[in-house]
Amino acid sequence: MPLKLILANKAYSSWSLRPWILLAHFKIPFEEVVIPMDQPETRSNMLKYAPTGKCPSLHDGRIAVWESLAIIEYVAEAYPEKAIWPKGKAARAHARSLANEMHAGFGALRQACPTNFRRPVRVMALTAEVQADVARIEAAWAHARETFGKGGPYLFGRFSAADAMFAPVVNRFHVYDVPVSKPTRAYMETIMALPAWKAWIADARAEPWRIERYDAI
Repeated sequence: MPLKLILANKAYSSWSLRPWILLAHFKIPFEEVVIPMDQPETRSNMLKYAPTGKCPSLHDGRIAVWESLAIIEYVAEAYPEKAIWPKGKAARAHARSLANEMHAGFGALRQACPTNFRRPVRVMALTAEVQADVARIEAAWAHARETFGKGGPYLFGRFSAADAMFAPVVNRFHVYDVPVSKPTRAYMETIMALPAWKAWIADARAEPWRIERYDAI
């Protein structure tokens, strides 16, 4: 029985993208169920799959896992041959630290620049708090690339869970036309060239649902 991934709208759900792009990139078979946000039945439908009433969640037979990072850890444990985390001990520790920092932090960027994979690229004025988040992310990416990423174009050389966790940030930087360094932009282009990324964007653009409070920003 294949894994089943429960998602919110692909146009707006950064948390759903994270496990989805990981599974798709590593070619791990899975089925998906998309539950649109901001509908009268949204919460009740999501509660059928996760006790939080939120997406994403992953289902492996009778096993349910929720929260994007927990899903990624479950997949890494279930498919050790996929090298979802970097192989080196130091690199793996660093990747997990960055993934957890992403999971818990950057609230100013999240609030000011909500995820919208359909948003036309246009500049937005950034507060000092958002600029601080951007600076920290750029520094984190640069340090990972310089220390562990010389074997390829991703944060730790090869695509890993850390890249999946930061993938929605790539969208935010891109569609809000955030000023970034050339190395940051090169990394963003690498992520946006992934077949899995392009497939997600195509699906997001094809969705019929619209949420005005995101589209208006």
